[in-house]
Amino acid sequence: MGDRWHVEVDRSVCIGSGMCVSTAAGAFRLDTARQSHPVVPDTDANEDVLAAAEGCPVEAIAITLPDSGEMVFPPEE
Repeated sequence: MGDRWHVEVDRSVCIGSGMCVSTAAGAFRLDTARQSHPVVPDTDANEDVLAAAEGCPVEAIAITLPDSGEMVFPPEE
Protein backbone atom coordinates (compact mmCIF):
# COMPACT_ATOMS: atom_id res chain seq x y z
CA MET A 1 0.00 0.00 0.00
CA GLY A 2 2.81 2.42 0.85
CA ASP A 3 0.64 5.22 2.27
CA ARG A 4 0.40 6.65 5.75
CA TRP A 5 -3.05 6.78 7.29
CA HIS A 6 -4.72 8.79 10.02
CA VAL A 7 -7.26 6.65 11.90
CA GLU A 8 -10.07 8.10 14.00
CA VAL A 9 -12.94 6.54 15.90
CA ASP A 10 -16.11 8.57 16.38
CA ARG A 11 -16.76 7.75 20.01
CA SER A 12 -20.26 9.22 19.82
CA VAL A 13 -21.07 6.45 17.31
CA CYS A 14 -18.92 3.59 18.70
CA ILE A 15 -20.97 0.89 20.44
CA GLY A 16 -17.95 -0.97 21.84
CA SER A 17 -18.54 -4.21 19.95
CA GLY A 18 -14.79 -4.89 19.96
CA MET A 19 -14.80 -6.11 16.35
CA CYS A 20 -12.00 -3.65 15.52
CA VAL A 21 -9.87 -5.05 18.34
CA SER A 22 -10.37 -8.63 17.19
CA THR A 23 -9.89 -7.78 13.49
CA ALA A 24 -6.81 -5.57 13.86
CA ALA A 25 -5.14 -6.79 17.02
CA GLY A 26 -2.76 -4.16 18.32
CA ALA A 27 -4.21 -1.34 16.23
CA PHE A 28 -7.27 -0.61 18.41
CA ARG A 29 -8.08 -0.82 22.10
CA LEU A 30 -11.22 -0.43 24.17
CA ASP A 31 -11.13 1.91 27.14
CA THR A 32 -12.95 1.32 30.42
CA ALA A 33 -16.15 2.74 28.89
CA ARG A 34 -15.78 0.17 26.04
CA GLN A 35 -15.06 2.91 23.52
CA SER A 36 -12.58 2.14 20.78
CA HIS A 37 -9.38 4.14 20.22
CA PRO A 38 -6.63 3.67 17.66
CA VAL A 39 -3.43 2.68 19.46
CA VAL A 40 -1.41 4.82 17.02
CA PRO A 41 -3.62 7.32 15.13
CA ASP A 42 -1.01 7.92 12.39
CA THR A 43 0.14 4.61 11.01
CA ASP A 44 1.28 2.85 7.88
CA ALA A 45 -1.51 1.67 5.59
CA ASN A 46 -2.57 -1.74 6.80
CA GLU A 47 -5.07 -4.29 5.46
CA ASP A 48 -6.15 -5.28 9.00
CA VAL A 49 -6.98 -1.67 9.92
CA LEU A 50 -8.99 -1.29 6.71
CA ALA A 51 -10.80 -4.57 7.43
CA ALA A 52 -11.62 -3.32 10.94
CA ALA A 53 -13.07 -0.10 9.54
CA GLU A 54 -15.07 -1.98 6.92
CA GLY A 55 -16.34 -4.46 9.53
CA CYS A 56 -17.37 -1.92 12.15
CA PRO A 57 -21.10 -2.49 12.63
CA VAL A 58 -21.78 1.26 13.01
CA GLU A 59 -19.06 2.65 10.71
CA ALA A 60 -17.42 4.55 13.57
CA ILE A 61 -13.90 4.26 12.10
CA ALA A 62 -12.63 6.79 9.58
CA ILE A 63 -9.32 6.53 7.73
CA THR A 64 -7.81 9.51 5.92
CA LEU A 65 -4.54 10.35 4.25
CA PRO A 66 -2.84 12.69 6.76
CA ASP A 67 -1.26 15.03 4.20
CA SER A 68 -4.31 15.67 2.03
CA GLY A 69 -7.22 14.68 4.28
CA GLU A 70 -8.51 12.48 1.45
CA MET A 71 -10.87 9.78 2.71
CA VAL A 72 -9.71 6.18 2.46
CA PHE A 73 -12.70 4.83 4.40
CA PRO A 74 -15.57 5.33 4.29
CA PRO A 75 -15.31 6.10 0.60
CA GLU A 76 -16.63 9.46 -0.47
CA GLU A 77 -19.67 9.18 -2.69
